[in-house]
Formats: sequence, structure tokens, C-alpha cells
Amino acid sequence: QVQLVESGGGLVQPGGSLRLSCAASGIFVSISPMAWYRQAPGKQRELVAAITSPGRTNYADSVKGRFTISRDNSGNTAYLQMNSLKPEDTAVYYCNVFVYGRNHWGQGTQVTVSS
Repeated sequence: QVQLVESGGGLVQPGGSLRLSCAASGIFVSISPMAWYRQAPGKQRELVAAITSPGRTNYADSVKGRFTISRDNSGNTAYLQMNSLKPEDTAVYYCNVFVYGRNHWGQGTQVTVSS
């Protein structure tokens, strides 16, 4: 059974920073790809950043140069460092891991960028 628990969301002013964490449990999670998605009101869920077990990363064009995805040495915790936040980054952010042939999701954490 896979469980994902996100933390670190909140309210931040434009230009500020936040760091999201995703603690994952379950066999093979540490060697599986992990990702962060987000969903803004009225919009579809979109990929923000992804990281493979060896550490290869990819980012949505809208966050390149501002966001950084990483994993701890155990591979069970993923992070999303978000800098230079913009109002359009406001969304619920979801942690994702693809294991056992399907996607698993966390409960989501709200990020609000507003002055």
C-alpha cells in the first residue's frame, strides 16, 4: 500500500518562496518516479516537476528556473523548492508516485500567492 503525505503549503507574497515536502511509504516507492502536480480552480491538473530514481528531472516551462524538485537519500521523500512565486502559481499541489503500474496521489496542499 502506498501513502503520500504532503506538507509545506501556505500563503506567501509574490516573489516569496515555499518548500513543499512529500513523505511516501510503500515498497518500491524509493525506486519509482515521483512528481508534483498542481490544479488551480477551474483548470485541469498539470505536471509541475518530476524526478526519477536516478535523479533525472524535468519541469513545466512555466516553472523552469524558479522551482527545483529533489529527493532525499532514502528516495522516500520528495521536495519542491519554489522561488520567485507568482500569483499564477496559486493552486493545490499534489504529490504523485507511479508504482505498481498506476498513479498514487497525496491529499494535496494549498499554495496561495497573494499580496
